[in-house]
Amino acid sequence: MSWLQLHLEINDAKSGPLEAALLNSGAVSVTLADSVTPADNASRPILEPGVGETPLWQKVRLTALYPADIDTDVVLLQIGVELQTALPPWRWETLEDQVWERAWMEHYQPIQCGQRLWICPSWCSPPDPSAINLMLDPGLAFGTGSHPTTMLCLQWLDGLDIEGKTVIDYGCGSGILAIAATLLGAAQVIAVDNDPQALLATTDNAQRNGIDKDQLIVYLPDDQPRLACDYLVANILAAPLIELSEHFLKSTRTGGQICLSGIVDTQLTLVTQAYTQNVEFAPAVNQDEWLRLVATKK
Repeated sequence: MSWLQLHLEINDAKSGPLEAALLNSGAVSVTLADSVTPADNASRPILEPGVGETPLWQKVRLTALYPADIDTDVVLLQIGVELQTALPPWRWETLEDQVWERAWMEHYQPIQCGQRLWICPSWCSPPDPSAINLMLDPGLAFGTGSHPTTMLCLQWLDGLDIEGKTVIDYGCGSGILAIAATLLGAAQVIAVDNDPQALLATTDNAQRNGIDKDQLIVYLPDDQPRLACDYLVANILAAPLIELSEHFLKSTRTGGQICLSGIVDTQLTLVTQAYTQNVEFAPAVNQDEWLRLVATKK
């Protein structure tokens, strides 16, 4: 079955009533995206909203999805009546149906991370059977290896000698970093996340990779055991990296290393200032404007 998409462009202040009108007119979904090109100075990137905030771009493209047999004239009339104003610029587009799960799977291919490690979708055969192959089905949790922040952390882990070491993955998501550390030789890995769905995804992916449940253990933050690890990796966002600095330092032994990612250039100073009294930072590593910071605890 085909679908129809209605695209409209509007400023952020008026997006709420229009979104409601689209849904009331029979749209099965409405998505919002930045309608400004990166070259436009009016573009305002949204990197990290505050708690309780839902910021939007200055110009927003709303895309409403309708069944193909809907009467488009009636839809436009109904939206206009509800808004009691002229519609913003709009256009219809036909969207051919397909097996969306399969389409996503076709775009997610094995990724090499450093010298030893590959991240392979669970439905693919590893390109290099002799490598350390992490078989992954991310499910509903963040972490496939394709995002620069995840790749930066995986490359860091790949370059370590963590045979027999203890590792904490804070904000584990799909478990990709925790599982990579285990496959690379860590004796024990503690995976922490405040989302129970992430802990479930991590557990499932660990089992898929043949990891013993006593070797990789998942915890909610309040249940994390009090131990000082050799390596701690946190691929989250700048604000929690700052807020958790004391906790991360307590969770890392003297001489151990802390890897922080999920940071952009403008947040570098704020993050480092939260740690500089107790650590020595290596130079930041940049990939596509995302940073990786590695600090050794004094």
